[in-house]
Amino acid sequence: MAGVSLIVLLLAALHLSDATLRFASYYGDHMVLQKSPQRAVLWGYGPDGEKVTVYLSGPILQKVSSVPVKEGIWQVTLDPVEAGGPYNVYAISQSSACNLTDVLFGDIWLCGGQSNMYFNTSAVSVVADFSAVCWLFGRYMYDKLQYPIGLVESCWGGTPVEAWSSPRALKQCGLNQSEDNSMMKSTVLWNAMIHPFLNMTIYGAIWYQGEANAEYHQDKYNCSFPAMINAWRMGFHQGSGGQTALDFPFGFVQLSTYKNGSADDGFPEIRWHQTADMGFVPNSRMKNTFMAVALDLPDKTSPYGTIHPRDKQDVAHRLTLGARAVAYGEKNVSFQGPFPKEIMLKENSIIITYDKAVSVASSKNIFEICCSEKKVSCETKSIWLPAAIMDWNHTSIRLFAGSCPSSEVAALRYAWRDWPCEFKACPVYDIDGNLPAPPFITNKYSADQNVWKRI
Repeated sequence: MAGVSLIVLLLAALHLSDATLRFASYYGDHMVLQKSPQRAVLWGYGPDGEKVTVYLSGPILQKVSSVPVKEGIWQVTLDPVEAGGPYNVYAISQSSACNLTDVLFGDIWLCGGQSNMYFNTSAVSVVADFSAVCWLFGRYMYDKLQYPIGLVESCWGGTPVEAWSSPRALKQCGLNQSEDNSMMKSTVLWNAMIHPFLNMTIYGAIWYQGEANAEYHQDKYNCSFPAMINAWRMGFHQGSGGQTALDFPFGFVQLSTYKNGSADDGFPEIRWHQTADMGFVPNSRMKNTFMAVALDLPDKTSPYGTIHPRDKQDVAHRLTLGARAVAYGEKNVSFQGPFPKEIMLKENSIIITYDKAVSVASSKNIFEICCSEKKVSCETKSIWLPAAIMDWNHTSIRLFAGSCPSSEVAALRYAWRDWPCEFKACPVYDIDGNLPAPPFITNKYSADQNVWKRI
């Protein structure tokens, strides 16, 4: 009977006149709020001085202690709610009331970036006008988790990472907050499209961006991207009153392709910088992150331009694998392609041993070496020579390195091109042929020299 009385009270409250009480604009009917163990945050606007009480009606009944409206804003934190629903949410003050209907509880993922995240589902033949990568990621995660997944799309085409970064993040990387460029003013999207969401409790975020930085502050991206992630984490943690984890999982898409045959280093450099120059994630500078490699998914005939490949299904699937392993701790999920753990020089050959079993196809030029008599590190602008794949076994590849004496081999790189291979046809994948090896560059005379051996 108590539940029935509560419902009658709530229904009567909705007939209060002058409905000045309201939820913030991004709360609406049929939405998903963050499930337990986190606590969802609700906020909105109302008359100063009044008190707002929030009720949750559905599989369970919940009443939240009254909170005052201060400077026209009220905010409450619900008790933890298990996945499921549906619920109705009522906010009631002395003078008015408002409500949300058909609300579910699950995990909330924020999807951000530029045009490849904005790329709509209508372009890949599924329903709804929404980010294709975001929607497909949510669908695949729902198929696995079997509870609601809420998606928040916040993206803008042609934008650099600086536009999405807080002033503090820019300062950490020696970037000027007031700097303008032809694409977007620094911090403008942090202020307009991220900051308004900070009070929301979220589970994680996925990101597809980097194309704009191939020609803008490219050399800073190994700092600016990790700094942006950290700024988002701090902002959401503080804005939600500690409900969003300070290290919430962050997934991203490593850049796909743009110009076939191009010798420009912009895309290869950004791919490397997306990993904080380590080649893989998670790593010591990018903890609790995961990456979908996409350099093997070019689209020569995309009607949206080659910079916008249409295959978002594989991108979302690879993100899902990373989320399952990193964000949800699922064991025995392969989510990364093979990465070198040891490089050995032997006369006219180089033997690369990988951290997992590999599937290999022949290539004359996907690997390249840099020679140096002075025992100094090579840069991307150095002279690089092809090192053909000679043979391989289930964990290693042997390259021909006769272009220079083995004692002068100073560096090795893989897939260091804008368009390194055709669709799903790069030479190195995991043993199942599903996950491509990410690009890498390694110098014998630098911090990564510990992977180099001589026999």
